[in-house]
Amino acid sequence: MRNRELGTQGLTVAELGLGCMGMTYAYSGRDDAESRRTIERALEHGVTMFDTADIYGPWSNEELLGPILRPHRERIVLATKFGIEVGPDGRLTERVNGRPEYLRQALDGSLRRLGVDHIDLYYQHRVDPDVPIEETWGAMAELVTAGKVRYLGISEAAPETIRRAHAVHPVTALQSEYSLFTRDIETDGVLATLRELGIGLVAYSPLGRGVLSGTIRSGSDLPDDDRRRRMPRFQEENLDRNLAVVGRLCALAEAKGVTSAQLALAWVLAQGSDIVAIPGTKRRSYLEDNLAAAEITLSIDDLATIEQAAPVGVAAGARYDAGPMRRVRL
Repeated sequence: MRNRELGTQGLTVAELGLGCMGMTYAYSGRDDAESRRTIERALEHGVTMFDTADIYGPWSNEELLGPILRPHRERIVLATKFGIEVGPDGRLTERVNGRPEYLRQALDGSLRRLGVDHIDLYYQHRVDPDVPIEETWGAMAELVTAGKVRYLGISEAAPETIRRAHAVHPVTALQSEYSLFTRDIETDGVLATLRELGIGLVAYSPLGRGVLSGTIRSGSDLPDDDRRRRMPRFQEENLDRNLAVVGRLCALAEAKGVTSAQLALAWVLAQGSDIVAIPGTKRRSYLEDNLAAAEITLSIDDLATIEQAAPVGVAAGARYDAGPMRRVRL
C-alpha cells in the first residue's frame, strides 16, 4: 500500500488506516477474537495507522488494542484522542474538557491502557468552548516537548480554531468525517484552511457509517442497540432517500467491476494526496474489501459521474443528532 504524508512535520502513514472504534463501542456485536484477527490481518497488508480514543468504551478500545499492537510498535502509528470527558468512574459526563490538567490526566490514562511510552498522533477530540484553544494547545505542546507525544491533531474544528491552534504548535492532521455523504469541509472553509497551512486530513466514516457499502437496505438491518438508529440519516424518510443515492452508486460500482465500498473509498483517496482514510471494521472480510480500494484508479470521467450521482449535500438528514452536532465546528 502506498504511503502519504500527513502535515509537514514528517509523519508518513499508509493511505488507508484502520478505525477501531466499532470493535468495542457504538455498534452491536463485540467480538474481541475477531477484532484481534482483523488487526493482525491489517498489519499483514501494510496498514500502519490505527485509530482509537479514550471514550471508545470508554477505555476498553485502548485496552483491547494495546497488547495486540505493542509487538509492532516500531512500524505503526498509534493515534488516540482526548477531550470528550470521561469521569473517574469510567462513564461519559456529556461534557467537553480542554483544561490542561484534564489533558495531562487523559494522556497518562491512554499511555497506561495502551502500554506504551508515547502516542504518535494525539488529537483534541472536540473543542472546549469554555477554554481558549491557546491554553489547551500550549499544554499539548508541552507533551511533545516531554516526549510523550510525537504529533498533534484536532478533530471537527472550525477554520479559525485550526488557525489559532496551529499558531501555538503545528497541527499535523485534522480528523473529520468525510465521505460522499459528508462533504461540508469542502464548503465551510475547513479543507481550504488545511491546504493553506499544510495540514493533513484524516477522514473518518469514509463509508458514511456503513451505508455507502450497500449492506444496509432498511432500518431493520441495524441491531436495536446500534447507535446509528438515533442518527437522523438512518431514520425513516431520510434513510429511504439516502438508500436511493446508494443505489445509484452501487450501479456505478458494478459497472466498474468494484464494490460500492471500494468506489466510495477510492473517491475519498482521489480527493487529494494529503488525505488518509480510516474506514472502521471489526471483521476481516470487510477489511479485505476496503483495502482493495487502494488499487483502484478513478478517471476524470469516473469522478464526474460519481459527482453527478452524489453531489455535495446529497445526504438527507444531519450526520449526528442535536447534542453531538453542537460539538462540531467550534
